[in-house]
Amino acid sequence: MAAYILRRLVQSALILLGVSFITFVLLYVLPADPVRQIAGRSATAATVESIRQQLGLDQPFFVQYANYLLNLVQGDFGRSYLQKTEVAELIASRLPATLLLLVAAIGCELLIGLPLGIVAALNRGKAVDNSLMLTSFLTVSAPQFVVALLLLFVFAVKLGWFPIGGYGTFAHLVLPALTLGILGSGWYSRIMRSSMIDVLRADFIRTARAKGLGRSKVILGHALPNAILPIIAMIGIDIGLFMSGIVVVESVFGWPGIGQLAWQAIQRVDIPIIMGVTLVSAFGIVIGNLIADLISPLIDPRIKLR
Repeated sequence: MAAYILRRLVQSALILLGVSFITFVLLYVLPADPVRQIAGRSATAATVESIRQQLGLDQPFFVQYANYLLNLVQGDFGRSYLQKTEVAELIASRLPATLLLLVAAIGCELLIGLPLGIVAALNRGKAVDNSLMLTSFLTVSAPQFVVALLLLFVFAVKLGWFPIGGYGTFAHLVLPALTLGILGSGWYSRIMRSSMIDVLRADFIRTARAKGLGRSKVILGHALPNAILPIIAMIGIDIGLFMSGIVVVESVFGWPGIGQLAWQAIQRVDIPIIMGVTLVSAFGIVIGNLIADLISPLIDPRIKLR
């Protein structure tokens, strides 16, 4: 176990290093000039060059990247070009809102996806099964902004049940969490359906039925606890899917998380913030996958760590 964890930590460090390098390259070759964003349109060439030197953007690429890594290992994510604030402080102030949305969104995914997967498995091959699987395909394929704007228009603008945007109350949380929940529920419903079908074919299910147990007791007491095991491990992997959708969803609903922070930084070409949010998101994905791999053998003894 210790050797496996050590190997995975080394792999995770290499992944994060690769993410930082690729992101830095893309931002380096970006046509937009962050110095112009800082100096303004009326700035003279001398002023622009002076700001470029102060920020170290006049240095060669590998010198800039080496300096960034050196500061990063010391816990320094740099300072925002425009907000003049430490990037670590900006991310720390926005991270609680994103974590709250993460927990609520995964809860919505489970509440929507698991019942649909169970119903589809119990009606395998029937019209209900086909309809639910088609629905799950549509939910995972739908663009985030389309679902977000549709829910916003119906439940906030037309019906007035929820606020249009903002942060601070449970009502503000419902629509963004529901948007991410709908988009991710399709994965859970498909996994739950496949797992439930496999469990229903198992010998212990036939034994339970032979003993005269009712259908509900067989499903809820024997099939469901075993079928849900892959779902528990999948939650850790789901962090990556979540991080890919928060930029759009937080921007649409005005949710003050790191996704909205990243979108604002992209619009302003604020490189330190973009790098910081990207690395924090990558770190969350890596840790989520690691935790999922570690708990999988505890949940299902048939899974072995290699």
